[in-house]
Amino acid sequence: MRKEHLKYLVCPQCGANLAVSEVSKRRGSSIETGTLQCVHCSEEYPIIHCVPRFVPLDNYASGFGFQWTRHARTQYDSYNGSNVSERRFFDETKWDRDLTGQSILEVGSGSGRFTEQAAETGAMVVSMDYSYAIEANYASNGGKRNVLIVQADIYCMPFKKRFFDKIFCLGVLQHTPHVKRAFMSLPPYLRCGGELVIDIYKRTITATWLSTKYYVRPFTRRMQPQRLYRMIEKYINLMWPLALLLARIPYVGHAVNSRLLIAEYSGYGFSGNILKEMACLDTFDMLAPRYDKPQRIETVTSWFAEAGLQEARIWIGYNGIVGSGKCVHE
Repeated sequence: MRKEHLKYLVCPQCGANLAVSEVSKRRGSSIETGTLQCVHCSEEYPIIHCVPRFVPLDNYASGFGFQWTRHARTQYDSYNGSNVSERRFFDETKWDRDLTGQSILEVGSGSGRFTEQAAETGAMVVSMDYSYAIEANYASNGGKRNVLIVQADIYCMPFKKRFFDKIFCLGVLQHTPHVKRAFMSLPPYLRCGGELVIDIYKRTITATWLSTKYYVRPFTRRMQPQRLYRMIEKYINLMWPLALLLARIPYVGHAVNSRLLIAEYSGYGFSGNILKEMACLDTFDMLAPRYDKPQRIETVTSWFAEAGLQEARIWIGYNGIVGSGKCVHE
């Protein structure tokens, strides 16, 4: 982080400003190793590898940390040759492509596929994740002048309230311990007129009760991420010829592969090594998370109303339910 980034941060315990109390190592204009200290309660927070850390490096989301470190670039459009991340980001947020002068908070960045898209708008992007996936995000996006990357907790974020023009949280909420509480933590950080966009898995009989992953995950989520990933790689290698044959069956091929716990995405235009890499990544994503809590569209609609967000729009998007709304209170 750079010293000018302090204006975006506060102590997550008491809400007071932070100051740089120690700099042990610099990387150009950035503080690579150092310490932040609260000016009120004196709580200290380390800066490690240029990233302010407000949570322990290892936590319940460490599986995601392994996942996004192992597949740091797999979902980036610039790596896989698609525009899937670009389309999902702009189709779901409905935001302009030029947001120069605005501030965006990204909650749950993973390896940073959407950080890249948000930064391209010219806005100042503050991107956080609970897991050590922020290491991968920093490697791809941390050198950009309009990006600050932070490791923090969605339930206790180290940011100024009523501050951000826009907040987005994509692919995250269903993987938190308390989903409604996680959602409700987001609106207080919007300034008046600011907009929140989220998405979350949709709860249906087909997607939930008939999905194989929900019956297998009670066993796999307890495994060490490295061991689980090795097993998945072997399984994908074994089943790959069958998966490719099934993918050719119109309408039902993808669903059958999903029941067999194979994430096969040829329908998105991927092929060759990238297609198989995606399969390993998303099959791991099916089986590794400690929490996976899809929601009903009526439930998500009620959250936006309870949070006082206006002009709410709830619809079905790329990854399930998408919701957006605006803050109208000072």
